[in-house]
Amino acid sequence: MAYDSAATKERILTAAATEFAAHGVAGARVDRIAAQAKANKRAIYDYFGDKSRLFAAVLERLMADLAQAVPPGDDDLPAYAERLFDYHRAHPEALRLLMWEALELGDQSVPGEEARTRHYQDKLRAAQATDGEADPRTRLFFTLGLVGWSLAMPQLRRMILGREENLDQLRPAIAEAVRALPTQGGPGGAAPPAV
Repeated sequence: MAYDSAATKERILTAAATEFAAHGVAGARVDRIAAQAKANKRAIYDYFGDKSRLFAAVLERLMADLAQAVPPGDDDLPAYAERLFDYHRAHPEALRLLMWEALELGDQSVPGEEARTRHYQDKLRAAQATDGEADPRTRLFFTLGLVGWSLAMPQLRRMILGREENLDQLRPAIAEAVRALPTQGGPGGAAPPAV
């Protein structure tokens, strides 16, 4: 049987996403990725370079999948928040990978930052208030925080909201919180900066 490099790359990316979601970049092991992908370590280094570049490739694919699954559309921001909540609930590894990126890179530039910034610019349409007065960047940032934090911190959700509060109940509450975000002025009530 002929060697299929595209299939090997796909298996490596899938295995790497699982490994990085569980252990981050520092804790991930190329040996485990190779074993899970049924590939040799040399193939990983040949196709992706080092572990950091493999993580960057995993994130690039994650962001492309997320953008396709949850496009911003021209609908209102609460509807976008609900779709994003549903996506992250169904794909918890995506949020885990983004959290590992934040933990490991902090405020440094992230892989594919320019392209990802352009992607977020596309989402600003959904964040734009109907009166045009609000800073859509702030509304979008807070929306992403409401969705992500609600799913990323189950222990806080349980301690604050109680064990009886489930994710099905939380979904519409997030949409309502997004709907209640300020629509006047930018951060601190100042006039919004140009986007």
